[in-house]
Amino acid sequence: MALHVLIIVNFLVEIGYASWMIFDVLQPEGGGPLGGRALKLDHEWMVTRRLYAIECWIAIAGLSVYLALTEVGPRLRAMRSDEVAAGEG
Repeated sequence: MALHVLIIVNFLVEIGYASWMIFDVLQPEGGGPLGGRALKLDHEWMVTRRLYAIECWIAIAGLSVYLALTEVGPRLRAMRSDEVAAGEG
């Protein structure tokens, strides 16, 4: 159980850190959507921001898959087996 919680917390910390880097640390002056300003920004800065965004999406996908395999899947399987047992009885 502790390992399960540690894995989930690790994913959440990674998502939080990457989001903080994208939306706070690497946010251009003026805030809001980049729009046309993206063409005027330093290439290296933009690539760094995009890498953090990719890192964030990978962590979100990893957490989603992990929860699907460890939480959602087993609960659905248990519900289906209960429905089958109730239908037979």
